[in-house]
Amino acid sequence: MNSLIEMFLDYVILERGLSERTREAYAADLAGFSGFMATLGISGPNAVRRDHIVDYLMSERERGLSVNSISRRLVAIKVFFAYLQREGLLATNVTDVMDSPRLWKVLPGFLTPREIERLLSAPDGDAPVAVRDRALLELFYATGMRVSELCGLKLDDLHFDDGYLRCIGKGSKTRVVPFGSASREALEHYLLTVRPRLEKKGPSRFVFLTVRGEAFSRQRLWQIVRTYTRRAGIDKPVSPHTLRHSFASHLLANGAPLRVIQEMLGHADIATTQIYTHVDQQRLKSVHHQFHPRG
Repeated sequence: MNSLIEMFLDYVILERGLSERTREAYAADLAGFSGFMATLGISGPNAVRRDHIVDYLMSERERGLSVNSISRRLVAIKVFFAYLQREGLLATNVTDVMDSPRLWKVLPGFLTPREIERLLSAPDGDAPVAVRDRALLELFYATGMRVSELCGLKLDDLHFDDGYLRCIGKGSKTRVVPFGSASREALEHYLLTVRPRLEKKGPSRFVFLTVRGEAFSRQRLWQIVRTYTRRAGIDKPVSPHTLRHSFASHLLANGAPLRVIQEMLGHADIATTQIYTHVDQQRLKSVHHQFHPRG
């Protein structure tokens, strides 16, 4: 990916005659995009899907970037992909159908409660990996944590007596997030029966460990979510962000105050959380259309 970006940056200077300042702006925007794709294990543009790009832009939104900055990042990606397609280096340009001015209004993907039940039930059986993954998915949905936060979750962060965990988010900011009985039961079962067998490299502070006894990477968590999505027969793009979006959407749909959701998600700005009000409006329109005599 990075070598192709360098080719593109040379092109905008040598053939398009754009300024050095424009080149630097493209370089900065595409470096962030390439870095995010790398965390997902995506090394080339042909493996990038539309939902990958939306997840990247949503993560930038959660990081506090303005609508204009996010739109600029999409423009850089679109121009880069158009260049690759013209050069015969890209089979399908997934950015063709992405509209820059309205991108920030794209509703985050989320699962219905029924789909969530299917996903959480997908790691079935008593095999150690299944027990671990069931606890992981349960806690993911119960707390709405970011991928990096779940990867970095440590044993000292869990407070079973009070039913909450301490989450260290962006900018090393700490917040408290409650978790329910279902995730607590799955987590306790994992910690008591499976996790001790996974400490193959000695004692570890991390809650979730791989079969090698290492902390999880973002890439590995992404793979786990995708694996169980397919196993659950869910035919829609699903990523770790989808569980976070589902957590927030379901809280809002059931009457949780937006400010409380903002606190649990760790959003610095309420405007970032307000995107879920669009999700709930869509749900209300759907219900009205389905049940109203003149819907």
